[in-house]
Amino acid sequence: MKKGVFSLALALVFGVATATEPVAEEKKEVKTDASTITWKAYKVTGSHYGTVNLKSGTLIFDGDKLTGGEFEADMTTLVATDLEGESKGKLEGHLKSADFFATEKHTAAKLVFTNVKATGKNAYEVTGDLTIKGITKPVTFDVSVYGSKATASVKVDRTAYDIKYGSGSFFENLGDKTIYDEFDLVVDLEF
Repeated sequence: MKKGVFSLALALVFGVATATEPVAEEKKEVKTDASTITWKAYKVTGSHYGTVNLKSGTLIFDGDKLTGGEFEADMTTLVATDLEGESKGKLEGHLKSADFFATEKHTAAKLVFTNVKATGKNAYEVTGDLTIKGITKPVTFDVSVYGSKATASVKVDRTAYDIKYGSGSFFENLGDKTIYDEFDLVVDLEF
């Protein structure tokens, strides 16, 4: 009888312990062919915009709550979509050169979430480590998640990644050739 009570007590203890373990986080692969990264850069005389392809991506959830993420962009796919012909080719070549992203040497940019804080039902403030040209710096931005889609807008200071070409912060008397230090990324993800 004592052995039966002991066995029942063990079963209850281990049963309860198993039942109260936290749910494992779930990694959801991002559909790279259905997701987009759009960039927009500004200069005194206007702006340019385009896209870069997402190479891989994962969002991590605990139930329906976003808890992490990791992404890699293929910098060799950087294109300008606001221009055509020779102007388009020149701008894309310059952006891929050592003056800007040096895509021959630095083929990928990477973002790894380091902190995710819920700010509303489907809204999060995310801090992550962004690596461009082999330099890693923290960035903070907002993410919204709805069903199997997520969107984020990220403001990036290019000079933090040693991209100083045409920057009024580093060069004087650039006049209308000044390129602003910050550029915007709008990321739309499907997973």
